[in-house]
Amino acid sequence: MVVRLLLSLAFVGGVLWFAARLAKKRGLGSSGGLVEVVAHQRMGRASTVNVLRIADRVLVVGATEQQVTLLAELDGEAVEATLAERAEAGAAGRPPALHATPGRVGGAVAGSVLDRGAWSALVGQLRERTVRR
Repeated sequence: MVVRLLLSLAFVGGVLWFAARLAKKRGLGSSGGLVEVVAHQRMGRASTVNVLRIADRVLVVGATEQQVTLLAELDGEAVEATLAERAEAGAAGRPPALHATPGRVGGAVAGSVLDRGAWSALVGQLRERTVRR
């Protein structure tokens, strides 16, 4: 009985191994396309904000169960610099530093998630888009 169980398990493992090799050979399961998800953040139970790189463009997209909305387009070089900084900070075991954005008021948190002015501007833009006319 135990030998039969082991042979059955070996057969199933062999079939899975063969299927994985076949999928890898045909390119299934890997994304070789132009769309890459750079980052995503869950905002609620059914909504997310995603940063997508499509060819040479970087887009910020809001997604719910009903729709997908383009929120902004970002500078690709700035996104790359931020990702590189986060990678360096993660390798050093420290949180990424908060930098002031030139020309903006708010000190060390300007332009970050903690910037109250950025959140106020976002809420104002969302109100503008959702007003019934």
